[in-house]
Amino acid sequence: MNAVTALDKQIERYRQMTGEQRLTVALELHELSCDIAREAIRRANPEADATEVERLLHRRLKLARAEQMSVSLSWNAYFQRCVAVTNANNL
Repeated sequence: MNAVTALDKQIERYRQMTGEQRLTVALELHELSCDIAREAIRRANPEADATEVERLLHRRLKLARAEQMSVSLSWNAYFQRCVAVTNANNL
């Protein structure tokens, strides 16, 4: 099986799931990614205790959200400009 076929099968499985099942998968993936980030933080900060690791994780998540919002807002502005140009050309 190649990557494209595997992806198609995974998408089909997600489509067969209930919303609750998809949410459970998403939350499990989020927790897994947080665990991986915690390990990276511990390796980069071997002197950090559990409280400090959590503080650094929350900081990392906050920065990621801010970056995501910035990209999202930039995309939204681009999309609005495209719509405006299309509308102007259709007049």
